[in-house]
Amino acid sequence: MEITLELIIYLLALGLVVGFMAGLLGIGGGGIMVPVLSVIFINEGLSAEKAVPLALGTSMASIVITSFSSMRAHKAKDNIIWKAFKSMAPGVVLGVLVGTFIVSITNSLALCIFFSIFMAYISVQLFLDKKPKPTRELLPKPYLFGAGGGIGTISALVSIGGGSLTVPFLIWQNIDGKKAIGTSAALGFPLSITGALSYMIITGIGNIDIQTFTFGYVYLPAVLFISLTSFFTAKLGAKCTQILPVSILKKILGTLNVILCTKMIVSVISEF
Repeated sequence: MEITLELIIYLLALGLVVGFMAGLLGIGGGGIMVPVLSVIFINEGLSAEKAVPLALGTSMASIVITSFSSMRAHKAKDNIIWKAFKSMAPGVVLGVLVGTFIVSITNSLALCIFFSIFMAYISVQLFLDKKPKPTRELLPKPYLFGAGGGIGTISALVSIGGGSLTVPFLIWQNIDGKKAIGTSAALGFPLSITGALSYMIITGIGNIDIQTFTFGYVYLPAVLFISLTSFFTAKLGAKCTQILPVSILKKILGTLNVILCTKMIVSVISEF
């Protein structure tokens, strides 16, 4: 792919949005990045068979910087429950390895359909905003480890930072919303590092092309330009968690996810 000024502007703008959402809602931004990157790569001339896994891997690698910035911001505000983090993180890492292996043996159309259905489900949950029973509390370590494994597997399949699952899961246990977002942001860091390495080395080992700046299923220029802006807007999003009505922003994110996933699946299906 040729690195044009237009492409750079798209990627920088994408980083602005995903960084802010990462800090605000404790998500990695993959729900926004994957459909947008898929469409960008297809428009740049890649086949859907190559564009979708490349979008998944690039999204996961971009989440590393975003999640790190978001984690630091939430740590400074004491919004991370380290007990939950320590119990869930090993399961998350193991789950990511399983998920990236599944990606390596699954065709792009199936991945696209699964991603769209999953994000539609998440969008519905964002709109419903259900409240947990008041008697619930943080689960024991084995259950948190198992939940982390499930979150890691699904996150690798759809290349998200896990926040779309982690935040509702923690809130379901009556964890304060701000602390659920902060803990989710912290878990997104080991999740994204494991996922990025897996997409670069394990599943994408035969897809290394220095001339086109791809390393495995990661397009390095996209990671660079998205990270340049997302690093700063993630901090802004974390600050806004304290003042903006998150319930309304969840509904906006849900609507955006539906629109982007619809565009993605139409673009991919047209290529088959």
